[in-house]
Amino acid sequence: MVERRRRSQHERAAETSARLLNATVDLLHDNGFSRLSTPLIAAQAGVSRGALTHHFSSKEELVTDAINHMLEQVTADLHRFAEDIARRRGSSDEIVDYIWRMMSDRLFYVTMEYLPEARHNDEFKDRLIPVVKNFHAGLDAIWMALATSRGVDPDHTRTVMNTTMCLVRGMIAQTVLREDPGYYSDMLGFWKMQLAQQFPDQGAAVAVPPPATNSSLKPAPAPKAAPARPSQSPARAARPRGARV
Repeated sequence: MVERRRRSQHERAAETSARLLNATVDLLHDNGFSRLSTPLIAAQAGVSRGALTHHFSSKEELVTDAINHMLEQVTADLHRFAEDIARRRGSSDEIVDYIWRMMSDRLFYVTMEYLPEARHNDEFKDRLIPVVKNFHAGLDAIWMALATSRGVDPDHTRTVMNTTMCLVRGMIAQTVLREDPGYYSDMLGFWKMQLAQQFPDQGAAVAVPPPATNSSLKPAPAPKAAPARPSQSPARAARPRGARV
């Protein structure tokens, strides 16, 4: 019989911390920031309240670290995707699809829960700013890989990136009240056609598409509606590996 190695104190502490961080993200998504409490987080994580206060001195610290934990994983995937786009000379269509899948999973729904608190809580806001900057560095890596392969000005590309993110955020916010996958699919298809003109293949002529009606837009795959909270029934969007925010 192989004797099981006893975990070190550091390993046990890291496991407890990870459980608390994951529980915090789960509860932010399922219950919202206003209903979030440290006793509820401790219960969700299966640890004592004493263990929670040993690792995190306040709810704000725990939420900030949980968001950071989630975004670190998402950002690592962004950088891997950027390397893939650079290696394959991928397209703007692929980037739009990836961003939609990433953001329409739990990422932006969690974001919508903590943003109002950041608006009114300067200390909480100051904790979040460097975390979000790291996430945007991952987004920037993807778009710069595309800009390099297509010979497009980096500053112009960043304007396109930020416009795309604002578009996607607005669409996802609308899914809370409008569950209509075809509606979002049509808009994504329209935006992909605009981006194709901004990032043409070098040496290839790019045909400018005629004005499109809803029936002529056929982006793939069709986006999902908002992921359901416990009291709702709609199916969740497919989750890219590592996405948690």
